[in-house]
Amino acid sequence: MSNQLDLECRKIVKSFGKFTAVDNVSLEIPKGSFFSILGPSGCGKTTLLRMLAGFIEPTAGDIVIKGNSMLGVPPNKRPVNMVFQHLALFPMMNVAENIGYGLRRRKMPQAEIDKRVADVLERVSLPDAGPKNVDQLSGGQRQRIAIARSLILEPAVLLLDEPLGALDLKLREHMKVELKQLQNEVGTTFVYITHDQSEALVMSDNVAVMNEGRFEQVGSPQDLYYNPQTAFVAGFVGDSNRWSGKVESVNGDQAMITLDDGGVIAAVSGTNSSMDIGEQVELFVRPEAITIERSASSDSGAHIEDGENTLTGVVENLLFDGANSRAQVRDQKTGHEVTVSLPQTGAFSDLKSGEHLRLSWNVEKARSYKATATSKQEKAA
Repeated sequence: MSNQLDLECRKIVKSFGKFTAVDNVSLEIPKGSFFSILGPSGCGKTTLLRMLAGFIEPTAGDIVIKGNSMLGVPPNKRPVNMVFQHLALFPMMNVAENIGYGLRRRKMPQAEIDKRVADVLERVSLPDAGPKNVDQLSGGQRQRIAIARSLILEPAVLLLDEPLGALDLKLREHMKVELKQLQNEVGTTFVYITHDQSEALVMSDNVAVMNEGRFEQVGSPQDLYYNPQTAFVAGFVGDSNRWSGKVESVNGDQAMITLDDGGVIAAVSGTNSSMDIGEQVELFVRPEAITIERSASSDSGAHIEDGENTLTGVVENLLFDGANSRAQVRDQKTGHEVTVSLPQTGAFSDLKSGEHLRLSWNVEKARSYKATATSKQEKAA
């Protein structure tokens, strides 16, 4: 199997004094894949990337690229290259000179450099950009030139450290698609670091969700979104409504949960393990999983009706965003705010603040996770 892997991390640990930034992380990245490491600031993802690049050594564990251990191997001897957020293109060089810089350092004949530069410019869809100055390029073009400069060295793995972070929103959206297409065309393994879940979900074959130095879950974007295995993943990947409560009864894989703020919700375990009566849990429901209809009143808190979770509330805010439009609905009994996606049928295009809505969602759409010390602290705060 290992000969089909471009990169392996084997129980990697990195400590700085008493602080452990990366804690026993293992991963396997197949050849030619787009792998993202997703997590909030301070979770350890950049420290992990710097270890892969060779800028810092792990405290324990091993990093294996193309079947060879990288322990003690300096950055310039590793079959990896790195694209930084701020790109670091040389302003005094034109595009072709920027791209060919690494090959000149390797003393390659100029004719061969010119050939390779022309080839890689073709691959990033900028065949005529060679003579241009860097300041003549758009943000997206600079991004592609920075990647071209790395790809020309034919790395086994290309490391990308939040490379879209400095771009404006519209260009960032465009570049997500371009990067995915580019990786698919060139076939080089990309390891992409980001705190932006949309970037990770749109571009990646697989994603590792990192939290406090550990991987909470590794899987396809679809698996992380639809089957989160921890409360952190359920709350960090995608948008969710969140409740806290206590398990009152269990029937098979379903549990009846009394909410801390009042009301009752039926849910299934998000970890495929049974829930215990009396256990404190966190509940998550996606906004798009909730069906809405207009209601005459809003006096019922969360309860079970016709086998579905139901509550009625008052529309407090409308968040219009075209196909992503949402409404924030306040449960009058508990004060809990629920965010719901508005269907694109046009049936709710005239919805206004102050209207009453009945919300309902299937029991399987409510996922329950054992409350962690962190979630209890969040609740107390």
